[in-house]
Amino acid sequence: MKQQIIIDVMQQMLPHLDNAQMQKLQKVLEYTLHGCEITVLEENDNDNSQLVESFISAKRIEGCSEKTLKYYRTTIETMLISVDKSIRYIQTEDLRSYLINYQNEKQSSRVTIDNIRRILSSFFSWMEDEDYILKSPVRRIHKVKTAANIKETYTDEDLEKMRDNCTELRDLAMIDMLASTGMRIGEMVLLNKTDINFNERECVVFGKGDKERIVYFDARTKIHLQNYIDSRTDDNPALFVTLRSPHERIKIGGIESRLREMGKQLDIPKVHPHKFRRTLATMAIDKGMPIEQLQQLLGHKRIDTTLQYAMVKQSNVKLAHKKYIG
Repeated sequence: MKQQIIIDVMQQMLPHLDNAQMQKLQKVLEYTLHGCEITVLEENDNDNSQLVESFISAKRIEGCSEKTLKYYRTTIETMLISVDKSIRYIQTEDLRSYLINYQNEKQSSRVTIDNIRRILSSFFSWMEDEDYILKSPVRRIHKVKTAANIKETYTDEDLEKMRDNCTELRDLAMIDMLASTGMRIGEMVLLNKTDINFNERECVVFGKGDKERIVYFDARTKIHLQNYIDSRTDDNPALFVTLRSPHERIKIGGIESRLREMGKQLDIPKVHPHKFRRTLATMAIDKGMPIEQLQQLLGHKRIDTTLQYAMVKQSNVKLAHKKYIG
């Protein structure tokens, strides 16, 4: 407890003293408190939970989705249980040790560890901005270096296999919708039939942070969507519904499960909704679509995110080298 008091005093004096004065202050405090008995009269056990709740409320106001907020909360609360300290007294070394132990115990990838670091950085930066702490302990924990793995995309043959083996009009329409628009699966399940503009072959979706944007689909998707809608006998306004009565709006898990099952049957590895988005981004880049336009199409806030999605084929890099350099 004495050490915590010393740390607390020094943190508050940090802006007012230089390094030599800080060292002198530390020695004075250690000498003065030596032999003293510290008794904690009262401790607010709810302080940590209240601060976490306030942070989550602040992120909710900023427009973060409930899924993101849940991830933030779980990540922060897991750290607090492990470190077992008041948030105000957590130091850089506490967090470094936590990240190292977490990685060893869970055998987590560097990407996962950096995601945790990023969330903790956001939390403690908010604490600093709100004057709950003097300085964020994550400042000196730098971004974790990760390998730039080229993620897989669907080949043209994969997409045709999936289309040819669809036994339901709904599944065919869903595959075409994902493949031609590049929309997020969470955006697609929220669509209603009235959201589709068949004349312009476009629809408005609500992305992360409830940001509105227009996405476009091709002629094949238009035909398959119309065939699917015309075949339905239910009155549910949702664009995609379950196959069985009472035909409720389909959920993300239902689509993921359907695609996994299809992938196993057709021997196509790693079939999941997000892979359609990455495939479209890669194809667009390979065909010369300006990155700024692709960014807008995918609804990315930062262009760096778009570049991570779009993996340019090596064969095209070779051709470009010959054209412009060789």
